[in-house]
Amino acid sequence: MIKENPQTNSYITPSKLREDIYNILDSVIETGEVVEVKRKGQIIKIVPPQKAKKLDKLIQHKNVVEGDSEDLVSMDWSEAWKPSI
Repeated sequence: MIKENPQTNSYITPSKLREDIYNILDSVIETGEVVEVKRKGQIIKIVPPQKAKKLDKLIQHKNVVEGDSEDLVSMDWSEAWKPSI
C-alpha cells in the first residue's frame, strides 16, 4: 500500500497519515515495511517491532494432511477403499 523509497525521498504527509491512519498502520504490521512521515522538515518513521516473516503470512487450511507424506504410502487402504466401477 504505502511504500517509502529512500532513493526518491518519498514520504507521506501528516494529512495523508491522518486521512488513512488505520490502513497505513495495518500495512506496516502486515508487510513489515517502514512508512516515513515528513513534518516540519523532520522525518518520523513508523516501524514494526520486527519484520514480518514470509512463513508467518501462511493461511492455515482445513482438511489437509499434517505430518510425513511417506506415512500415507505405507498405509493399508484395502479396507477403506471401495471402487465404484
